[in-house]
Amino acid sequence: MIRFEGVSRRFAGADRPAVDGIDLAIAEGSTCVLIGPSGCGKSTTLRMVNRLVEPDNGRVLLDGRDVAGVDPVQLRRGIGYVLQGIGLFPHRNVADNVATVPRLLGWKRARTADRVDEMLALVGLDPKDYRDRRPDELSGGQRQRVGVARALAADPAILLMDEPFGAVDPVARDRLQVEIGAILRRLKKTVIIVTHDIDEAMRMGDRVVLMREGRIVQADTPDRVLAAPADGFVESFVGEDRALRRLALTRAGAIAVPGDPGDAPGITGDTSLKDALALLLSSGAEHLAVTGGDGPAVLTLTAIRDTASRES
Repeated sequence: MIRFEGVSRRFAGADRPAVDGIDLAIAEGSTCVLIGPSGCGKSTTLRMVNRLVEPDNGRVLLDGRDVAGVDPVQLRRGIGYVLQGIGLFPHRNVADNVATVPRLLGWKRARTADRVDEMLALVGLDPKDYRDRRPDELSGGQRQRVGVARALAADPAILLMDEPFGAVDPVARDRLQVEIGAILRRLKKTVIIVTHDIDEAMRMGDRVVLMREGRIVQADTPDRVLAAPADGFVESFVGEDRALRRLALTRAGAIAVPGDPGDAPGITGDTSLKDALALLLSSGAEHLAVTGGDGPAVLTLTAIRDTASRES
């Protein structure tokens, strides 16, 4: 668990604290997304976990241990870190980039090589095709995948991601958010993500923390943030189309009912209701065939509308 207890930080010359007395607990194995306008303190908060920034007051605890008492170098070697700029070493090939921390930890060559291949495969890059390439031979999305592989190479329990997909084109970004999010949940890592993208926050977070002027305004599940904004600031920040954003959080298989779909267009149970609605509208169909469950199932436009309008 990661815990912030009364944590504050003011930078020299600033008229107010960058982080102002926050209290926050992040459960082990969960993904917490920090979001808010520029200058709200989200990146400063993240960087206090690995001591790139030191708090003026309060404590940051990892499994009950104050990070202030841990050697910064050793601390950082045990925490994965992914940046917006990716930060790959341009003079090193992909394998050498991914192997950075295992080598610093003194892993044997064979173990390191096996781990490099395992991590590349995990993020969807065939080791045979990508191991010997240099960063300038990769697309933005591929470089970001390598950055994630490098951050996970030494199997850290904690992963920090600061605007991880901000430099990637929108199409690749959406795909990366889904794929990397699924990987992190499967590995049960404790993750903090900083983003300004509300859709990214809702898609990747188990818990979303909205910040404003160094303080936490609301910390809750994505669905609760969308369904019950804490105040006018949160309501404005998540947008007027928050009902559609809620549809992106629900899978078709969760509300489909058993039935004979006939020749209706087909989707998988993992399809979001937002994507299902788009298909219904574009195809002119009244219902969809949902596959991947225990048997034939049907998703209707009425069910999607009911889900979008329900306040919980």
